[in-house]
Amino acid sequence: MIGVKKISHVIYETPDLVRQTEYYTDVLGLTRIEKGDGAVYLGSKVDPHSVVLKKGAQAQCTTIGFQLAHGEDLDAFAKQVAAHGIKVNTASDPEPGIAKAISFDDFKGTGITVFVQDKPSDHAFSGKGIQPHKLGHIAFHVADVKACTDWYCKVLGMRVSDWMADFFSFLRCDRDHHTINLVGTGQNAHFHTAFELRDWSHMQTAADLLSRNGYKIIWGPGRHGIGHNLFTYHRGPNGLINELFCEIDLIADESLGLFEPRPWHRDNPQMSKVWPKGPESANLWGPPPPDEMMKL
Repeated sequence: MIGVKKISHVIYETPDLVRQTEYYTDVLGLTRIEKGDGAVYLGSKVDPHSVVLKKGAQAQCTTIGFQLAHGEDLDAFAKQVAAHGIKVNTASDPEPGIAKAISFDDFKGTGITVFVQDKPSDHAFSGKGIQPHKLGHIAFHVADVKACTDWYCKVLGMRVSDWMADFFSFLRCDRDHHTINLVGTGQNAHFHTAFELRDWSHMQTAADLLSRNGYKIIWGPGRHGIGHNLFTYHRGPNGLINELFCEIDLIADESLGLFEPRPWHRDNPQMSKVWPKGPESANLWGPPPPDEMMKL
């Protein structure tokens, strides 16, 4: 099976394109690649772009971009997707830096774009703002978490890293513990988008910068049990939640579901499992997520 290898970018619609662009460039520190066709393209380091902003009536994530491995056959992947009864569209030069891509909708209606990148992009760090290393993962509220999880595994070739009870799945497509999170809340909506920072000191600097610009942390700092990443969460000007994280678990052995050992692991070895629904699964340091985290 051909599977996606990396999350590339997310596309948002947002009412205030100017303010949201200023947030991503001046506060988050992404590099503005170009603006065209009414869209703003913003990059981190190695992707053609990490975030695309388009004007829309409400703030929402409309599309997730994924890359196949270098040299992979995009047409063969398209046939593989179509074999599941999914309508697949093909486009040439659909976005800056992407020569050819296929697109289709996932189980819950979010757009999926898949492409092959011949070589990594090399955008310079912007020199201002937080400057995350990369787009790490994206999480959604979903109406049917089991069916949606199965779809991502069967169609995109993702693997389940962990579950929290039977309502929260964590899926990976590369070494990172999770690329997609799906939480069964009975509705389909964006939950949060996560950007990777360098380390604990980078997170401290980021929190100070957010505060100086009027963005309050709604949860964190803490260390998740599932994935073990250090985290903070805040809302951007469009109201959607962004996570800043570092030290996420990395898979060491795909066949065993075995993660690289870390001194903060409570299991030895740390393997894929079903975690209980409880505070330590969410935050080993104590405070559970506040009600604010689940507001749409």
